[in-house]
Amino acid sequence: MTLPNFLIFGVQKAGTTSVYTYLSQQPQVYMSPVKEPGFMGCETSKMSAAAAAKAVPQFTPGGRKRILTLADYESLFDGVSGEVAIGEISPNSLFCYPDAVADIKTYVPDAKLIAILRNPVERAYSDYLMNVREIRGNLKPLGEQVKTSATTSHTLLKGLYYEGIKHFLTSFEPNQVKIFLYDDLCRDSSGLMRELYDFIGVDNGFEPDTAQRSQTAQVPKNQSINQLLRTDNPLRTAAANLLRTVVSEQQRQKLRSYLIKANSAGKGKMPLLEEDRRLLEDYYREDILRLQDLLKWDLSSWLQIRSAAA
Repeated sequence: MTLPNFLIFGVQKAGTTSVYTYLSQQPQVYMSPVKEPGFMGCETSKMSAAAAAKAVPQFTPGGRKRILTLADYESLFDGVSGEVAIGEISPNSLFCYPDAVADIKTYVPDAKLIAILRNPVERAYSDYLMNVREIRGNLKPLGEQVKTSATTSHTLLKGLYYEGIKHFLTSFEPNQVKIFLYDDLCRDSSGLMRELYDFIGVDNGFEPDTAQRSQTAQVPKNQSINQLLRTDNPLRTAAANLLRTVVSEQQRQKLRSYLIKANSAGKGKMPLLEEDRRLLEDYYREDILRLQDLLKWDLSSWLQIRSAAA
């Protein structure tokens, strides 16, 4: 049985797709072919293989079959062929840290554990743009979410890092857990990867190709067109039925991707308003201050508006 010996447990919208790519380039590293298995902690309906065989399959919002059994999780690492470091990235594990830590202790208690933390205001903004683009989750403006959904919005709650980070640090040996900052990934991705390679025990002299970021924030130019392209609706169904007779599935998907790209613009089309930023900073302030005391890091740059006014 082969299971990972390192996990990246956080956070979503903090460069984990790029880091997955950089890790995959290192010959001594094997990465799960599914980037976000979500097995540790967030899949609360884990079941036996026998029960899973009888159950109705469950799928993620993106259409991927959920990893619910240990057998399914183990199968992600069937391709290991002598690599030194075997890993996976499930960035929402920090969000569901009590169950995630319990599962890690059960299945891979000695694994190296890594988190990349991003300014929670910017993380929430990026998450919100993704929700707008993919038409899912809470689509209220962020300021309104702070006012009306502060205790229920996953977009907001995923940026409250302190309790989760504290739980990981107190549940595992100090040499097992490593925290990085997204700002450092942006400023010196090669340097951060050297440190990460060293932490997981592979050659830190390897230079990954970090010239291109894997994801950049995009928003739809026209939300009505975006809805037609991304949601089930009569017009999209009719077009698909017509094209199916003359165009292959692969070509149809390429056409859809082209149309989505043509209807996309940079995040400047939907900037974070200063008032919303102020509300978000106030929402996260206490958590940021507690986190910087825990890590003994200066995180004052995450509190831009008050710092500028001081």
